[in-house]
Amino acid sequence: MKTKPLFIILSAPSGAGKSTLVDLILQEYPDIGYSVSCTTREPRIGEEDGIDYHFLSRERFKTLLAENAFLEHAEVHGNYYGTLKAPIEEILEEGNSVILDIDVAGAAKVRSYVASLPSDAPMRAGYMDVFIMPPSMEELRARLEKRGTDAQETIEKRLKNADGEMARAGEYMYRIVNDELDTAYRRLCDLIDVRSGRM
Repeated sequence: MKTKPLFIILSAPSGAGKSTLVDLILQEYPDIGYSVSCTTREPRIGEEDGIDYHFLSRERFKTLLAENAFLEHAEVHGNYYGTLKAPIEEILEEGNSVILDIDVAGAAKVRSYVASLPSDAPMRAGYMDVFIMPPSMEELRARLEKRGTDAQETIEKRLKNADGEMARAGEYMYRIVNDELDTAYRRLCDLIDVRSGRM
């Protein structure tokens, strides 16, 4: 069955379960590719170039920036991060879908870029964005503390950021509360199936 290629944007506060949902989607849908972001930061232990990120030098990043190669980019804690246009366009032109895991500010940039495209451009025709919400701020705090990967100061910062991010959830076409992972995942699959014409 021929399905419509989708350009899926997924955003969520840190700890809301977005990465888990992306992993599950990629396992279930072989025709959905993952857009790997670029960064100028050093790889962390266990990270692989081209899988976790495309690790670039600052010079290379700035060259690509000058060539208008990025869909969106930002500087975070002194490092650059960005999403290249070309790989996404290639996946969509092949008739496959692509999913992008991105923050609220990046999603806003992508949204305005997509709105400037002709209505029949694959990126615009298949565009959908979804905001994944935690059931409550209390639950989000509990999840971040349970992860045990961040210092208390970092957790407080993430929660403060989450407040600002959730205030912008209304900018998204769809919102899913990730209270129970299986339920949230099925809701996300249903959206993808309807939008791509699988159902």
